[in-house]
Amino acid sequence: MTIYYLDTSALVKLYVSETGSRWVEYIVRECDASGSRKNTISFSKVAIVETCAAIGRRARTGNITPDTQQNLYQDFLTAVSQDFTTLALTDEIIFKASELTQQYPLRGYDAVHLASALSFNKILRAARAGPLLFVSSDAILLQAAAAEGLTADNPNNHP
Repeated sequence: MTIYYLDTSALVKLYVSETGSRWVEYIVRECDASGSRKNTISFSKVAIVETCAAIGRRARTGNITPDTQQNLYQDFLTAVSQDFTTLALTDEIIFKASELTQQYPLRGYDAVHLASALSFNKILRAARAGPLLFVSSDAILLQAAAAEGLTADNPNNHP
């Protein structure tokens, strides 16, 4: 089993068809012989709001219909409660994210994603259950993740 951390740029690919969507769908839905999901998909709770905003933005710009918007929104919220591991924001994560903004040219929520992934990776390693694989379509965030010692991958490299 692989434990993945998806930032919002990767998570949105499950709901909006774009480069890398098929690969993200594969890692999320991959099952073993018994039909159990092979991978754990995790992300920060901020990705919930960011993904919902991306779905809404697609509808407002006319890329999807209002009916599609509502279906995607509901499908996503159902998946959040049933299929994914969401990570709460803690003071430790917020302060680590703040530090990361001083080390790397990260946007605020990108720093929160990286800090969340680093915190979760630390927990996984302590439990001998990790490491996780950090997934993002953002080149700057991927560079920062790699510099922080995470294994990182870009779904856009898997068309």
